[in-house]
Amino acid sequence: MSQVPQKESLKGVLAGKAQTILRPYKVRFEKALFDAFLGFGKETPLINACKYALSGDAKRFRSAIVYMISDSLGNSLNVDPAALAMEYFHTASLIADDLPCMDNDDFRRGRATTHKVFNESIALLASFGLIAKGFEEIANNADILRHSKQFAHHADRIGLLAVQAASKTTGLSGLIGGQFLDLHSEEIDREKNLEIIEKKTVSLFELAFVLGWLFGGGAPEALDEIRKCASYFGTAFQLLDDLDDLNSDKKKEQVINFALSFGKEATFREIQRCEHEFQRGFRNLQFSCPPLSELMEAISQLIM
Repeated sequence: MSQVPQKESLKGVLAGKAQTILRPYKVRFEKALFDAFLGFGKETPLINACKYALSGDAKRFRSAIVYMISDSLGNSLNVDPAALAMEYFHTASLIADDLPCMDNDDFRRGRATTHKVFNESIALLASFGLIAKGFEEIANNADILRHSKQFAHHADRIGLLAVQAASKTTGLSGLIGGQFLDLHSEEIDREKNLEIIEKKTVSLFELAFVLGWLFGGGAPEALDEIRKCASYFGTAFQLLDDLDDLNSDKKKEQVINFALSFGKEATFREIQRCEHEFQRGFRNLQFSCPPLSELMEAISQLIM
């Protein structure tokens, strides 16, 4: 197995490989976001903070996953609202994570963090507001299903499942619970480390998979398998990030980094296991999503 590159980050290499795959989905999303901005209402510092946080040099990775899953199902359904919901939830979590009482970061997406440009109270309200907007978009996507001939009969059930998934992701069992563990865990064993990864990183990937599947016309009965695939994908993504940050994290007094705690070899093995189980999950579903499979293979190949 190769050593972690010193001059070029693993995620940087992945971004280069992923750029071509993600580009059409990002273009599609940016149009949807521009249209959504028109409905944000009268400009105020709070509205401007929301728009600011949603802009900048963002990859739109999780929103792209919604499109990838939906497109691969082949039902030609509009999932723009679900893609927007994913970005709203993700951005809300970033605003909160960057606050001085949390990670105290000054820069995000290539520019000053939201609380630096506005202030902490506006940033906090923007985070709350974007979570609410995310649930609004989920309702909008359920309404789109109600007007479709093929899926109108179970649009309400789909909407309920989507709300339940989003509530878990944004709540105590997801992002909020994960941030608490990140900030307040004194001793981190392997299980605790993976739990933090599951809540802070995997939960958003899981929601992207679920929303793309549900609003793309996938069978609700397959959600458990879809969640497993998402878990393997998100875990591999975070472990790659941990390998990337290995040298810088060594200099910090306390940091949660799987590779730092358990070694590069253990991290390599875990990524390979995730890639294997992810691909097996799609085979079990008899579902093919080439863009996601290519991205997962790229993550695994980087550490070969």
